[in-house]
Amino acid sequence: MSSQHHVDDFMRGGIIGKIKEGRKITDVAREFDIAHSVVSRLWKSFKTTGMCSRRHGEVVLEQVANQFLAASGKQISRKTVARRLRGGGPYARRPVKGVPLTRQHRTTCLQWCREHHNCSEPDWACVLFSDESRFSLSSDCRRQLIWRESGTAYRPENIQEKDRYPTCSLMVWAGIMINGRTRLHVVANGTMTGQRYIDEVLLTHVRLFRGAVGDKFVFMDDNATCHRTLAVQDCLDSEGIQRLVWPARSPDLNPIENVWDSLGRQVAGRNSPPTNKNTLIRALTEEWDKLPQQLLVNVVQSMVRRVECCITLHGGHIPY
Repeated sequence: MSSQHHVDDFMRGGIIGKIKEGRKITDVAREFDIAHSVVSRLWKSFKTTGMCSRRHGEVVLEQVANQFLAASGKQISRKTVARRLRGGGPYARRPVKGVPLTRQHRTTCLQWCREHHNCSEPDWACVLFSDESRFSLSSDCRRQLIWRESGTAYRPENIQEKDRYPTCSLMVWAGIMINGRTRLHVVANGTMTGQRYIDEVLLTHVRLFRGAVGDKFVFMDDNATCHRTLAVQDCLDSEGIQRLVWPARSPDLNPIENVWDSLGRQVAGRNSPPTNKNTLIRALTEEWDKLPQQLLVNVVQSMVRRVECCITLHGGHIPY
């Protein structure tokens, strides 16, 4: 009988390595002194998921089982925990990603929302919401889902190849309002410095856009690094541009984040996805121009609800 009752991630890697070298499952099980069925399930799981370590959900199930044992003195299996959870409604899902928030970040964001709690939809309609975002040739694969039969994960038609480190990425800038949008600006060759921000954004896109919408115009940009420079502040003052100071680490509040996500989905879903820098620029530009204006209207109009939600959650992450 096998004496090994626990297979850690290091051992799992060793088992998978042996089988990939051509060793038989029976021989590997005998070498590691564990049951043949354990090795067989591990190899089957590796062929399906591509991972040899335990999934996060399995770790959570084991933690719940251990907590139950400590509290009641009764031993239950992970399968029992999973079955009970399914019966109660919860299912395993990918966690929502959010930027780390300190107490100071939450306090600042909460204070900002309280100051703007009385702003109505017409008030937010005068704001140009802008920001930068990075797109790469392989950054949007998780936004696409496929339908497949069980056990067919590694068929060629079901595999989406992706480099671990993207070979090409672009930083872009744009702004949206309830009644329009700026052109998509590609930040080429380097980072966005304060002077480049003045020349390429403020004196080009923002100035032109302001001239098109009239005097009722407020500029908001999430680029805190550029805004901290004195030259940028002087440029805004000289142009007579009223700026909305934005709280740090609050992408949930900025409606353009939802537009970036839609843009990424559109680019990833093209019949001929971009394969190099030039086609990526063309795809981003074309899909940006094709985004429906109603999308921009909806996300800008959601600002009232975003502010209220942030206050309710005391400056924490909001579901937008």
